[in-house]
Amino acid sequence: MKQKFDVIRSTCVPLPLENVDTDQIIPARFLKATSKEGFGENLFRDWRYNKDGSLNKNFVLNDERFSGEILVAGKNFGSGSSREHAAWALSGYGFRVVVSSFFADIHKQNELNNFVLPVTVSQEFLEHLLSSIKDDPKTIVEVDLPRQLITNLSSFRQESFEINQYKKHCLINGLDDIDFLLENKDKIFAWEKANQSLRH
Repeated sequence: MKQKFDVIRSTCVPLPLENVDTDQIIPARFLKATSKEGFGENLFRDWRYNKDGSLNKNFVLNDERFSGEILVAGKNFGSGSSREHAAWALSGYGFRVVVSSFFADIHKQNELNNFVLPVTVSQEFLEHLLSSIKDDPKTIVEVDLPRQLITNLSSFRQESFEINQYKKHCLINGLDDIDFLLENKDKIFAWEKANQSLRH
């Protein structure tokens, strides 16, 4: 879902597990659909539900103490297969930001392409966030995309994060890759006209 990014302030959902792969984010049996709709219902499906279909009350998404638009996950988030459906599921559930100390490269790009912002922080800052959220589920975290800063508003500890400047522009303006090309079509046509001789 296309949404413009600016500053997001939200409570968080903590997932202090390392090496969460895309099959855990969205199991393979749900990949038959080609539309992005409905994937949020099956985010972390095998962790959210017991084998008999009942809710797993021990999993964080079923813990009413935790909610919000920010998922704070352990190191190496999104490893495994390159399925874009994992990003669809995160977005469909309502997460706009995922925080981790390391993302698998392809999954990171899939998040960016689906208007979910992956924020890479130091392991120390990640552990601080997870501890703060565990101690107080009402902890608010601010993610300032224009300034590239993430701040724990309970402790006021903050850290800067990196992002590809093209993707930053697209997120702030709510543009996907095609929208960006259309936004610049006049410049593209002008360049083509000015450089027609290069075709020969």
